[in-house]
Amino acid sequence: DVSPVVAGLIGATVLVVSVSVTVFVWTCCHQQAEKKHKTPPYKFIHMLKGISIYPETLSNKKKINRIRRDKSGAAKEAAGGSLQVGAAESGLAGPSTAPAAAPRVQQLPIHVDYGDELSPDQSLTPGGSKTSSPSSPGEDVVLGDLTFSVDYNFPKKALVVTIQEAHGLPVMDEHTQSSDPYIKMTILPDKRHRVKTRVLRKTLEPVFDETFTFYGIPYSQLQDLVLHFLVLSFDRFSRDDVIGEVMVPLAGVDPSTGKVQLTREILKRNIQKCISRGELQVSLSYQPVAQRMTVVVLKARHLPKMDITGLSDPYVKVNVYYGRKRIAKKKTHVKKCTLNPVFNESFIYDIPADLLPDISIEFLVIDFDRTTKNEVVGRLILGAHSGSAAGAEHWRQVCDSPRKAVAKWHSLSEY
Repeated sequence: DVSPVVAGLIGATVLVVSVSVTVFVWTCCHQQAEKKHKTPPYKFIHMLKGISIYPETLSNKKKINRIRRDKSGAAKEAAGGSLQVGAAESGLAGPSTAPAAAPRVQQLPIHVDYGDELSPDQSLTPGGSKTSSPSSPGEDVVLGDLTFSVDYNFPKKALVVTIQEAHGLPVMDEHTQSSDPYIKMTILPDKRHRVKTRVLRKTLEPVFDETFTFYGIPYSQLQDLVLHFLVLSFDRFSRDDVIGEVMVPLAGVDPSTGKVQLTREILKRNIQKCISRGELQVSLSYQPVAQRMTVVVLKARHLPKMDITGLSDPYVKVNVYYGRKRIAKKKTHVKKCTLNPVFNESFIYDIPADLLPDISIEFLVIDFDRTTKNEVVGRLILGAHSGSAAGAEHWRQVCDSPRKAVAKWHSLSEY
């Protein structure tokens, strides 16, 4: 026997719970249906030997496919794996974990017996490749040819680029008299689509046969886009060697009637093409008594537009090298939605005076992106491996004027 009041409360509770569950289930189903029918911008599918793979830029999680080769040299996909694509550069942690305290002090464990774990001296040049690279000499160097195809899917508004093969690549590894080539591809001018192929070991005639499908690109915009292929050779113990590049304006390509097959000569990389990377102002001072170097990242200006909004979310990563080894790294806070950020953040390093001739400080201006990979906007190197006369002069003034803060503007080069 239940009183009418209690029965009413029980009935109302059951009714509220039933309605809440029904609304929750309907909301989940509605969101799932929207995800199925909605094509996100800048999405692409990577096909390797007929396998469709969604890259890490969609889920912000790295997917790695371990590829093994049989005796005949054919690539096989390891069980349960997926290919890593979309990672244009080495991983850069998001700046959200940066501490708020400033100035920050970093003690450098400097020893004279550092090994060759990182890039050699020449790898810190603005071009990003070692001076011993065969692509460095005169213009008569033959760098090979790249074969690829371009197609367009009108129903899905998708640009399809297939990197097929390369021929006649130069020898980058003197020990094996071969190379370990792979290709990075970027769609200019926005650089929103950045992908790379897998590495093929010990070959000068690589056959990649990899297809990249980029969604959300209207056919009317193709005439304004340029395909940039950067051909590199993987190096396990230092920075990868840059073999050359191929620039293909789509203004002269019409994939409306079907797939267009193209073969282009690989040219020496043009370092001067990125002189519009913006400028960075930094201040350095050295205290000989305390043996401390104070580095202040002041501000940047005229940075390129990296986001769809026409702005950027820049921060600066500071790497300190002793010889060829990175011994310290720090980063500033992210400045949201600006092309002229003001940082005013300082870092203090303990550096013995007798080691100053072997010290280099690298500044990487990076665009923070919460959904995709952080992208390096430009780079500046001061110290032993400075790639510009202005950078070398700045470092000389710091060494010759102890206890004096020397601040200068520097043009950023491409990373």
